[in-house]
Amino acid sequence: MSKFSDHNFANEKALIRVDFNVPLDKQTFAITDDSRMRAAVPTIKKILGDGGSVILMSHLGRPKEGPEDKYSLKHIVAHLSDLLGGVAVEFADDCIGQQATDKSAALKPGQVLLLENLRFYKQEEKGDEAFAEKLSKLGDVYVNDAFGTAHRAHASTAVIAKFFPGDKKMFGLLMESEVISAEKVLHQSEKPFTAIIGGAKVSDKILIIENLLERATDIIIGGGMAYTFMKARGGKIGNSLCEEDRLDTASELLKKAIVKNVSIHLPEDSVIADKFAADANTKTCMSDAIPDGWMGLDIGPKACGVFSEVIRNSKTILWNGPMGVFEMEKFQAGTKAIADAVAESTQNGAFSLVGGGDSVAAVNQFGYTDKVSYVSTGGGAMLEYFEGKVLPGIAAINE
Repeated sequence: MSKFSDHNFANEKALIRVDFNVPLDKQTFAITDDSRMRAAVPTIKKILGDGGSVILMSHLGRPKEGPEDKYSLKHIVAHLSDLLGGVAVEFADDCIGQQATDKSAALKPGQVLLLENLRFYKQEEKGDEAFAEKLSKLGDVYVNDAFGTAHRAHASTAVIAKFFPGDKKMFGLLMESEVISAEKVLHQSEKPFTAIIGGAKVSDKILIIENLLERATDIIIGGGMAYTFMKARGGKIGNSLCEEDRLDTASELLKKAIVKNVSIHLPEDSVIADKFAADANTKTCMSDAIPDGWMGLDIGPKACGVFSEVIRNSKTILWNGPMGVFEMEKFQAGTKAIADAVAESTQNGAFSLVGGGDSVAAVNQFGYTDKVSYVSTGGGAMLEYFEGKVLPGIAAINE
């Protein structure tokens, strides 16, 4: 995994696939969260430090029909320059074509070029080979540092690698750390291994739970999906979120856990509300006895206590998904209690990996980013990795 660190990029043009799909303010186009950009900085700086030059390619948003100003990567050039300590960043108003070719060819050691949005071409998402080949001609060495798109078989993430020899294609530092951290949880986990799975839908998490039943000792289930499991066990859940067509699936998962000797922990109690709103009336009740007209929007104090105890006794922790509607202050106590327990366990020597948009947002919101072992940048990619799928962006480098 240290191919990147061992490589000397002196006088080489490194073509790097980064994930600069950052949120922009709709009016000013100012970046509202630059964490994905900051995550790529060490990779870029290592290449520049070696005396190489850097050509960056990324997508931004979901443009429908060709170029759209609101999805142009030109909006991030100034901030990228700041993040790189004032290094001037050249911009090509296309990712293939004459300007991209000329500006790439003219790059001197220590210089940086950002290409325009890859998704302005439909060929990118189609994994078009001719498009990938055109991109490949811009650089001497290919570096994939975009874990967030590693599950996509796109031209710039998977197909392009075939145009570089084995010693000229590699993961960047971010991608390396993502893969190492995920492998540590999935294949080298110390027991007890607790997986904390939250979020709204069982259907989104079936595969990950099935795969974790082979590896985890404990699975904590919270968030809206917990009520489908609760109803599958015969509980009354009032107006709580429930996927009726997944009740049999939930029952099957509970049975499989017993056979495999995995403890599934559902929330004993819940904070319930009379409507889905920040100003709702709330009270606490048992999760399997929620009155009609009320809905569970967070785990209750008993569940917080039980879940926290399980987490504190763990040596490996995977957290994917919040315990409740943490965006509303009345329903964030459960997610915050879990964050507290994960941080405490980490401090006591456990390895903790947090991944998935909402749980990462929660960790950031509550100020726990530096108190867990690793925060993944790839929501969908991490989910598919833990489902046991082969990610095209990883396979392309390893071939």
